[in-house]
Amino acid sequence: MISADTPFDAPEPRTQSLMLTFFGIHLLGRPLAVSSGSVIAVLEEVGVSEEAVRTTLNRMVKRGLLERHRQGRRTYFGLTPHAAQVLADGRDRVWRTGAVNRGWDGQWTMVGFSLPEAWRSERHDLRSRLIWAGFGPLQNGLWVAPAPVDVPEAMAGLGLDAYLRVFRATAAEPTEAREVLEQAFDVPAIGARYRSFLERWDRTEPVPGFPGELAAQLLLHTDWLGLVRQDPHLPAEHLPADWPAARAETVFRGLARRWERQAAQAAAQLLDTLDLS
Repeated sequence: MISADTPFDAPEPRTQSLMLTFFGIHLLGRPLAVSSGSVIAVLEEVGVSEEAVRTTLNRMVKRGLLERHRQGRRTYFGLTPHAAQVLADGRDRVWRTGAVNRGWDGQWTMVGFSLPEAWRSERHDLRSRLIWAGFGPLQNGLWVAPAPVDVPEAMAGLGLDAYLRVFRATAAEPTEAREVLEQAFDVPAIGARYRSFLERWDRTEPVPGFPGELAAQLLLHTDWLGLVRQDPHLPAEHLPADWPAARAETVFRGLARRWERQAAQAAAQLLDTLDLS
C-alpha cells in the first residue's frame, strides 16, 4: 500500500505501487514469502506484464525492499523489515489517521536546513521525506507541518541530522494559520486530487474492464494511498467548506469493505507461499 514517492522513491511508480499494495494487503504481518509466479499472476489482473513484474521484483531486492528466498527451482519474495515498517505506516495513515484533520491544536513543527550546494541527491531525499511526513515549504530552507512530527524518526537513515534545526511553534500576529497553509501547500491541487478520486470511484462500476474484486482492490488501494500520501493532513477548520476529503474517504472505505472478502479469496487461490517462521 505504498506509492511511488515514498521514502524509497521509485522510477516506475505504477508497477511498484501496485506490487507494494499487494504485499501490504495480503502479506504484511504474516511470516510468508510469495513466489514470483504468484506475483505475476496477481498483477496480470491489473494489466501489468510479466517482464515488468520480474524487472520490478529484482529492482526492489536491490533497493532493500524485498528479500529473495529459493526453494528448489522456485524463487520467493518476502518483505524486508524496512519495507514492512513503511507499509505499516501507510496502513496507519489509511485506517487510523484518516483523511480529515478535525482536531488540530494549532501547533506547527518547523524544520530548517542548509545543505551544501553540491548535495543534490541528499537534498532530493530530504525533501521527499519531508513531503511524506506532511511538511510543505514555507520559504527557502524552512518547511512546516501542522502537526507534531517525530523528525529524527522521519529522517532516519539519511545521515543529515546535523544539518537540521527543528522547532515546535504556534503562529503569532500578524501571521495567520490560513496564510501559512496557502503559502506552504497547494491547497487547490490537494482538493482537486480528491475530486479526481471521486470522479474515478464514486459510481456504480468504478473499475470498468477489470471484473475481478482482486483487481479492483489493488487499483483502489494504490490510488487512495497515493492520494493520502500527498495530503499533509491540513486542519479542516482552515480549509474550504466544500473540502472533498471526507466524502472521498467514505467512498474508499465503502468499496474497500465491499471487495475485501472476495479479493482475499481470489488472492488465496493464486498465491504460492513459503513459510518463513
